[in-house]
Amino acid sequence: MSIIAAQSDRSQSSVWIAIVLLIVGTFGAYQIVGINQALLFLIGGALGMTLYHASFGFTSSWRVFIKERKGRGLRAQMIMLALAVLLFFPALGAGELFGQPVKGNVNPVSMSVMIGAFIFGIGMQLGGGCASGTLYTVGGGSSRMLITLFFFCLGSLIATSHIEWWFALPHLAPISVVQSFGVIPALILNFVLFGLIALATVYFEKKRHGQLEQEPVTAHQGWKRFLKGPWPLIWGGIILTLLNFATLALAGRPWGVTSALAVWAAKGATLVGIDVTAWDYWQQPGNAKALANSLWFDITSMMNFGIMLGALLAAGLAGKFAPSLNIPKRSILAAVIGGIMLGYGARLAYGCNIGAYFSGIASGSLHGWLWLIFAFIGNGIGVKLRPIFFPNEKPQPEKLTGC
Repeated sequence: MSIIAAQSDRSQSSVWIAIVLLIVGTFGAYQIVGINQALLFLIGGALGMTLYHASFGFTSSWRVFIKERKGRGLRAQMIMLALAVLLFFPALGAGELFGQPVKGNVNPVSMSVMIGAFIFGIGMQLGGGCASGTLYTVGGGSSRMLITLFFFCLGSLIATSHIEWWFALPHLAPISVVQSFGVIPALILNFVLFGLIALATVYFEKKRHGQLEQEPVTAHQGWKRFLKGPWPLIWGGIILTLLNFATLALAGRPWGVTSALAVWAAKGATLVGIDVTAWDYWQQPGNAKALANSLWFDITSMMNFGIMLGALLAAGLAGKFAPSLNIPKRSILAAVIGGIMLGYGARLAYGCNIGAYFSGIASGSLHGWLWLIFAFIGNGIGVKLRPIFFPNEKPQPEKLTGC
């Protein structure tokens, strides 16, 4: 059997496996928890498919801009955030959405956020992905990213063992621009900032290349493109925002990723005899409940599982599901170090590129902007370190990838 035929068979099998598991997961969530949990699981699946087909990688977008001054990915993120605040701010200002109470991801402005985001930023470039990027590339068949994910969980667990020390560092109370200034002024302020960032990417890209990078041409159109991809980055940003808004409506809070990874690691540690319940972090009511309950009841865990299955489905439909165990040793080392930094940094910073950056800014939280600044600085350091672990890395192709 040829390599192409074998890959085609694996891809077809992955489609059916993903569909069956999505059906089983949806039915199980409905029976055990309820309709909202089932819908959130399916939203996770849609997020995974969107991330994969649009190759919406925060890590690669930032690396391409830092190295090559190409800002297509960053501009897509600014459009995504602009739509997000337009949807989120009125709902958060009212405190309810469709008659249900909602609350944003608003967290302290602190030293721990700055340090954690910086560490996370370096980890993005070494680990090969952010939080959402790690999940969807794992689902898409990346064996290397399984290593990153494992150590992402481990880094999260390590941080929870002494997180209270970090949170005690100098900090301000949570600041919401929606509550501080009102919905309309907060929207205007954020639109101005998004516009300035987008204009800066245009300036630097034209200065380096003379023109803006165009969306790659694809052979698929219409429904075939929707099923097989690739999708334009703008599609990805818009759909991710709508799905995040749907998460807010169903869960009462925005999309998050990394809290579940800490729960997974803590449950694993408990199985091997480590009593994490003695740690302050796991004595907090919400964390203690997540640790004690089945993962069926944990919204973030169920959405994460959905993301991986959605990406598996997308990879199969695209005919690209082709796991390989041929991973260079330096790349493995980078995955280990990067994964630990991702997990550790996310806990210090009250979240990752999703919970702190995307959902944080969408929530009007000042800590989301602080996260963006220090994570971007960390990415700059990470890009400088990449040649140590990826000596033969080729220039970034036009189409952005998750890592």
